[in-house]
Amino acid sequence: MLSVNGIALFERRVGAGPLVVVLHGGPGAHHDYLLPQYDRLAAGREVLYYDQRGGGRSPVPHGTPVGWREHVADLEAIRSVLELERVTLCGYSWGGLLALLYYLEHPERVERLALVSAASPTVAYRRRFEEEFARRMAAPEIVAEREALRASGLRERDPDAYRKRAFELSVAGYFRDFRDARRLTPFRVTARTQDLVWASLGDYDLRPRLRETASRSPLPVARIIHGTHDPIPIQGSREVAEILRAGFIELPVGHCPHVEATEEFVRALDEFLPRA
Repeated sequence: MLSVNGIALFERRVGAGPLVVVLHGGPGAHHDYLLPQYDRLAAGREVLYYDQRGGGRSPVPHGTPVGWREHVADLEAIRSVLELERVTLCGYSWGGLLALLYYLEHPERVERLALVSAASPTVAYRRRFEEEFARRMAAPEIVAEREALRASGLRERDPDAYRKRAFELSVAGYFRDFRDARRLTPFRVTARTQDLVWASLGDYDLRPRLRETASRSPLPVARIIHGTHDPIPIQGSREVAEILRAGFIELPVGHCPHVEATEEFVRALDEFLPRA
């Protein structure tokens, strides 16, 4: 456990070499659903995961603030505890947005930045994601699978198998082919944390601050990966890449390139992240 800002955060480290901090999605989720694929990035480097406050194995008492500023402060405290002058961040989904928020608050502390399927940089793009995800979840093939599951009797015969299948169908809209959801490690989201983080962002638009910060403190190197079939609008990531002058890689996948195109995902990050 890491003790920062009066709370305890669960951490997990793999590999040896230059350190990369991986930021999971959610908000309110945990790092486990990035496994086992993200562990392949530990060849020639050390990968540090942590469950962010209010999610996974880092629960906090009710009433503890869990907004975006607290998440950024936790990440800065982790950097300080690790005695790093600058940190390399790899953020997935919400973790990509968290990485951007950290860069805006502490631009001098970021060595490299990798964003994978990053959450949208504006509330307008986020609303487009919500509409698209709802549309996909209402697709006839997914509706039919849910109805078949309810009628199968699996819940009574094999509760664990039922829960696994129900999870797969709950995330089906994230994938180009919803059948790939069976290869995603199941996870849970703490709804209170998720709601409070998004509420703390309000009607956000990071682009003006990103432009100002990038002109004043440009990132040495950055890479952005986004799926062409991601329900999160790819245009948001394209705009961020342009602002940051980042390398941009499009993959023919949905929201989970580590599951849908594992080899291409690993190759794209392995050649970018620092290694021994």
